[in-house]
Amino acid sequence: MAEVVRVLIADDQALLRGSFRVLVDSTPGMEAVGEAGDGAEAVELARQLAPDVVLMDLRMPVMDGIEAIREICSDKTMAGVRVLALTMFDMDEYVYPALQAGASGFMLKDASPSDLVAGIRVIATGEGVLAPTVTRRLIAAFSRDEETARPAPRLVGLTGREQEILVLIANGLSNAEISRHLVISLPTVKTHVSSLLAKLHARDRAQLVIIAYESGLAERGMPT
Repeated sequence: MAEVVRVLIADDQALLRGSFRVLVDSTPGMEAVGEAGDGAEAVELARQLAPDVVLMDLRMPVMDGIEAIREICSDKTMAGVRVLALTMFDMDEYVYPALQAGASGFMLKDASPSDLVAGIRVIATGEGVLAPTVTRRLIAAFSRDEETARPAPRLVGLTGREQEILVLIANGLSNAEISRHLVISLPTVKTHVSSLLAKLHARDRAQLVIIAYESGLAERGMPT
């Protein structure tokens, strides 16, 4: 993560954009580098400014947040850009497609300022999925929906240990918690997580959670 987290704010409501900008600019170690009023503008500014994190509203004109996320996350020139999706409702039907498109997590727009700041930092470091309980509930609900489901990912190349760790990631455990649960060292966990990201062509841990549910692996429950 950069010493200063550079944040792009994308929302079609000017008042919200201004509020988020004040919050970001008043937080030590953060800087708002730009604002976008629609998804197309968000993609263009992300390409120009290369922010660390994009706060992305999902319901915007011209190009919605989901398509904007897909554009950003599929562009190799923006590989270092992470997206934090913002929504009004924890079971918004837009959220699961946003995670499928490459968002690294989501938060509710009415989250407290401290939670939003913490969320930006989590996304910037590439660690974990935000609001894991809500996220897992939402993914479980939508991953089997006929309109949003994708073909089950292939897991044949994973070792037994990697599958165990993937299930634990899907259950919201951090690397340190996985280390304690499986009684293995933290560096070993990090090595397995890196291997999972590479083998499954996943952008980050949020994508690993999606894969675990879409493959049915998460339904096995926590390994003992």
